Amino acid sequence: MPQEPEVLVVGAGPFGLTTALALAQLGVRVRVISRTPWVADTPRAHITSQRTMEVFRDLGVEKEAMRVATPWAQMGDALLAISLTGPEIARMPSWGSGFARHGDYRRHSPCDYLDIPQNRLEPVLVDAVGRAGVTITYHTELVAFAADDDGVSATLRSTLTGVEEHVRVAYLVGADGGRSRIAEGIGLPFEGHVGRAGTLYTQVRCDLSKYVEHRPSILHWFVNPELAVGEIGLGMMRCITPWTEWICGWGFLIEDGPPEFSDEDIIGRIRMLVGVPDIDIEVTNRSVWYVNQQYATEYSRGRVFCGGDATHRHPPSSGLGLNTSVQDGHNLAWKLAYVLRGHAGEGLLESYSVERAPVGKQIVLRANQSRHDYAAIHACIDVSGDADPITNIITNLNAPTERGIELRQKLEDALQLKETEFNAEGVEKNHRYVSSAVLPDPTLGEEVWHNDPQTHHQPTTRPGAKIPHAWLVGPDGLRRSTLDVVGSGRFTVVSGHAGIAWRAAVERLNLPWLDCLLIGADPQARDPYHDWRRQREIHEAGALLVRPDGVVAWRAPHAVWDVVEAERLLTDTLDRVLSRPGQHA
Repeated sequence: MPQEPEVLVVGAGPFGLTTALALAQLGVRVRVISRTPWVADTPRAHITSQRTMEVFRDLGVEKEAMRVATPWAQMGDALLAISLTGPEIARMPSWGSGFARHGDYRRHSPCDYLDIPQNRLEPVLVDAVGRAGVTITYHTELVAFAADDDGVSATLRSTLTGVEEHVRVAYLVGADGGRSRIAEGIGLPFEGHVGRAGTLYTQVRCDLSKYVEHRPSILHWFVNPELAVGEIGLGMMRCITPWTEWICGWGFLIEDGPPEFSDEDIIGRIRMLVGVPDIDIEVTNRSVWYVNQQYATEYSRGRVFCGGDATHRHPPSSGLGLNTSVQDGHNLAWKLAYVLRGHAGEGLLESYSVERAPVGKQIVLRANQSRHDYAAIHACIDVSGDADPITNIITNLNAPTERGIELRQKLEDALQLKETEFNAEGVEKNHRYVSSAVLPDPTLGEEVWHNDPQTHHQPTTRPGAKIPHAWLVGPDGLRRSTLDVVGSGRFTVVSGHAGIAWRAAVERLNLPWLDCLLIGADPQARDPYHDWRRQREIHEAGALLVRPDGVVAWRAPHAVWDVVEAERLLTDTLDRVLSRPGQHA
C-alpha cells in the first residue's frame, strides 16, 4: 500500500508544482490536486527571469525548460511604433538583451533569461514532479479543510464522478490562484483593490516573420488613437511562437464593460496593429482579464500555507508573476521538509511569510506602477495638425522645431522611466530577507546602494541576500557557478583555502544535510578567475552559511582558526536559524 501524503498541494500552477517538486526531491511524500483537466490551456505568464531559471537549475529542470523556451536572443527590443509595419517611434532593449545592460545580466547569473509561455512550462514541471514520485490528481477539488495542532484534514471531490474522499496530511499548501478559497478560508489579510482596469486578449496564428526577423522581439506596443482606450492606451502584440503565434491586446474602460467584438471586428483591429489590411489571421482564443493591485500581508496560518497568485494579484507588466510564484515555492519547500524530517523546529516555518510577503508587496506595486508609467509615453504623442492623427504624430515628433525638441526630450524621459519595467534587474535580484532564518552580521551597517536598486543588481554576501554567482572550475576543467556547488536541499558552509577549522567543525557535527566547501582549495570549486575572491567580502578563513535556497543565512566575516570555536559558532547558528534551541545534532 502506498503511504499517505505528508503535504497536500491544492493547485498545479507554477507555485504548486515548484513546491511539490522541491519537497519530493527532499524525500517528502506529496499529493497535488487540481480542479482543471490538465495543464494551462493558454500562454498566460511567459517572462522567465534568471532568478527563476536558477531555481529550475537547482531542481534539475533547467535544460528541459530551455528546450521549450523562446531564447534570450529573440526576446529582443520592445518596439514602440505606429504599427508593426509602420513608422517606428523607439526600440526599448528589454530583459537585459540590449548592448547597454547585457553584460550586467550575464555577470550576475549562470542562467539565461527566457520566454516560456505557461502552457509550455507546466508540462515540464508536471513531468518532473511525476518522476520525483508526486501523485497528481486532476479533475479534483478541495471541498473543505480543517487544521489543528497536529495536521490538516481535507475533503476532496472528483469533478467527474462526484465521489468524495478524506485525507489527513501534516501541511496544506494553497496554490489555488487569484480567487483562492484557501487564502480566504484561513483569513489571510489583504491590502489593495481588484478590477481597476480591463484588457481584451486575442490569441491568433499569423506568420509575421518578414516583419519581425530583422528586429526580433516578443513584445510590441503600438500608438494608434483608435485603440487608445483603457489604462495603458496602447495596442499590444506579444509573441508566443516566433513568429507565427501571437497574443494581441488592447484595453477597455471598466464602466463600459468588456467589448463584444465579432471575429471580423477582431481581425480588423489586429490588421490595424500589423499595418497590413489583407493579411491572413486565424483567431484561436480570446479572453478578458482585469487589473488587480492586491497582496497578502501574511502567507500562512498554522499548518496552512499560501503563495503564488493566491497571495499576490497584479497585471503582467514587468513580468514578475510566474517568477515570484516559483520563488515562493522554492522558499517554502525546504522549510517544510526540514521540519517534517526533524532537522528544524516549527518556528522555522514562520520565516516563510516574513520573507516572502514583502516580496509579494513589492512586485504588486511595481507591476502596477509600470502600467501607470505609460502615461509618460502619451505625453510625447502630439496628434495636432492638419493631416490625419497618425501622420501628425510622426511629423510633430520629428519636427526640427522647439516643439519637436520638447517632444523628443519627453520621449527620452519616458524611455528612461520604462527601464524600471524592461530592465529591472534590481527588482528581480536585490531581495534582502529579514527573518529568524537569517542572522544579521553585526559588523555591517546599513547597505549603501551604488546604483538604482530597481534597475541594477548589487551582489553581496550579506546575510539575507542570495549568494553571488561567480565562475568556478571543477576537476573536469569545466566552469561551474557558485550556485551549482550549494543548494540541492542542503546547507553549505562556504569558506576559502584557509577554512580548515570550518571543515573540521562540519565533520565533527556530522549532519547529513550540512556540507562544507573550501572555494579555491577543493577540486570541485577551484577559483582560477579569482571571481569568488573578489566577491566574497569575508576573510579567507571566515565563512558563510548558505541555506538550501541559496540565501546566505549567516556569515563569520573574520578569520576563525580554532575548531572548537568554529563548531560552537556553527552549532549556535544552526540552532537559531532552524528554530531548534538546545538541539546540537
